[in-house]
Amino acid sequence: MIGGGQLARMTHQAAIALGQTLRVQVAETDEPAAQVSPDIVLGSHTDLDDLRRAAEGATVLTFDHEHVPTALLEKLVAEGVNVAPPPQALVHAQDKLVMRRRLEAMGAPIPRYAAVESVDDVEEFVRRVDGPVVIKTVRGGYDGKGVMMADDLAQAREIAGRYLADGVAVLVEERVAMRRELAALVARSPFGQGAAWPVVETVQRDGICVLVLAPAPELPDELGSAAQELALRLASELGVIGVLAVELFETVEGGLLVNELAMRPHNSGHWTMDGAVTSQFEQHLRAVLDYPLGDTGAITPVTVMANVLGAPQTPAMSMDERVHHLFARLPDAKIHLYGKAERPGRKIGHVNMTGSDLDFLRERAERAAHWLSHAVWTDGWDEHAT
Repeated sequence: MIGGGQLARMTHQAAIALGQTLRVQVAETDEPAAQVSPDIVLGSHTDLDDLRRAAEGATVLTFDHEHVPTALLEKLVAEGVNVAPPPQALVHAQDKLVMRRRLEAMGAPIPRYAAVESVDDVEEFVRRVDGPVVIKTVRGGYDGKGVMMADDLAQAREIAGRYLADGVAVLVEERVAMRRELAALVARSPFGQGAAWPVVETVQRDGICVLVLAPAPELPDELGSAAQELALRLASELGVIGVLAVELFETVEGGLLVNELAMRPHNSGHWTMDGAVTSQFEQHLRAVLDYPLGDTGAITPVTVMANVLGAPQTPAMSMDERVHHLFARLPDAKIHLYGKAERPGRKIGHVNMTGSDLDFLRERAERAAHWLSHAVWTDGWDEHAT
């Protein structure tokens, strides 16, 4: 697996149960996956020789992130390396303009958009949609980075002009009037088998996912089925091998629009570790190894996943002590920590809560995640009081 972040770390956990050894290519020996994998390769994902060393003798080469240049992956494929997902699929998760054009050609529902060569292109688009827009970098944006909201033409021109002056390619999209954000997570094997988990709702703050509600509450059955079918169709037509996350807007009119694609395990699927028969990490391995795919059914009526984000100031209390107090108060919390240094806003772990009462679980999951981040209980509870 190229990349040694938390996704590789959790994929390694799944690999152990399957009797597999996951080799990870990392830039530094203290990365999350490097802390747990016995087989690491130090190197860069943009260096062909480093990629060759990582792939040597491996059954399949897959990814913790989408940043490996497709030109390098095509060379590996030509040399006989089994790359999954293949570069001709992965490019749609790397380049938003390529993705938008391909989805448009497929007839998939997407927001109106335009490529931007100059600020005049932005002006023409804003006048055409007659409303607020979003300026996105074509490559490299994630967790809210590379996504800028523009309320009017002057703001859109200023944002696009700044990016273009820095040599950064951008596109412009209409800002969708949406009810909420959803995610449809699926997997596809080389054999062509597909599997879809229940559609979830993702809750964003400052461009970062903070909560996942599984399944998405009050989602009409026909809309959930449509989202799953759309994701499976995209996986098939794009030639995805492995897990595919399709981030969606549910519009105020009750429709669906594709926002982003990710071809790897995804934050919206962390709930599956404790709430589904087969986790996304096991499923990704099954898919890229061409095993029959696992059951994607939920094993509990509701799962709430809350991301643990680094606090503005790192607490004096150690993480170990925070975990101790959390387990004492909320013994049903399922904690997954990534072995990352704490920095403001950084994803350092997540908490899953399972049960049947959505509001109750959401409150507990948010309370648990905030405690792990800040070492402060949101309700003022004193863990040392007798």
